[in-house]
Amino acid sequence: MKDSKITLRKAALCLFLSAMMLLASACGNNSNDTGSSTNNSTGGTAAGNGDNEQISVVTSFYPLYYLASEIGGDHVKAVNLVASGIEPHDWTPKSRDLDTASKAQLFLYHGAGLEGWVDGFLKGLSKDSKVITKEMSNGITLIEGSEDEHEDEGEHEDEHADEEAPEHGGVDPHTWVSPKSALKLAENVKNSLIEADAANQADYEKNYAALKTKIESIDADYTAKLAQTTNKDIVTSHQAFGYLARDYGLKQVSIMGLSPDAEPRAQDLLEISKFVKANGVKYIFFEELVSDQLAKTLANEADVETMVLNPLEGLTPDQEKDGETYLTLMERNLQNLVQALQ
Repeated sequence: MKDSKITLRKAALCLFLSAMMLLASACGNNSNDTGSSTNNSTGGTAAGNGDNEQISVVTSFYPLYYLASEIGGDHVKAVNLVASGIEPHDWTPKSRDLDTASKAQLFLYHGAGLEGWVDGFLKGLSKDSKVITKEMSNGITLIEGSEDEHEDEGEHEDEHADEEAPEHGGVDPHTWVSPKSALKLAENVKNSLIEADAANQADYEKNYAALKTKIESIDADYTAKLAQTTNKDIVTSHQAFGYLARDYGLKQVSIMGLSPDAEPRAQDLLEISKFVKANGVKYIFFEELVSDQLAKTLANEADVETMVLNPLEGLTPDQEKDGETYLTLMERNLQNLVQALQ
């Protein structure tokens, strides 16, 4: 009788999850109609200082925009291609974006497979463009997309990651979620600004040093506070926290793969539910820019709660209005991780 009830419960769960997966598959299809109509996600212009001419810097997504604005200061007019509230995995450029980048002095993109459109974009830049293009993930040790994220889950181990790896060229592109990677991204942004505008090197070095100190402080907090947590397992809606897990001794188990709108199988979700119950996981993490339905469904099945873990890919309009930044969201992630892993 007991086995019969379990079987019926699993069958009902599978039917419900199938409906949820249809919602998840639709969540990423709202970007190009609303997000590519603007080239500036957060105001885009660093304050000018009178007679000084600013250099135009175009970035491919928010973390690079933030770093370029902070390090560039008054010398930089920064423009971000992806508008606030838009999931950057789904965004693709339009002709006006090519025109914006072609007229700039510097174009910064992340690389590591994040911008699947970038090769064609670079080839499409105006032939007379003088823009310097730089890949910011250079120098970061990348995680292979097929790397085992579910090593204790039996047959579930590699299937999910293997299915999603091709979308990002076989690597996990989400470097910027880890403060340790953010330090390297900031250094690369600084060096790129100096190459494009050597006359203001001293100011770029000064601004970079101030920003580096802030990120190093956050890194130290992550290291100290996460080392003290009793649980090290994080269950996330999107496989975006591999670098965070690697750098701070955590283990990530994800509902969806490297792309936030990837569709998990009901079998995968049942396995994750078992993992949650077996390992004392208290929270399922979800993110703001994609549907939270699967995370909530899994949390209900496992009788746990949900909590935000931000992949730091961009700001929502409300976060932008409230003055949130890449670093403040990184600090909030740490607060939520500590609460979930106590």
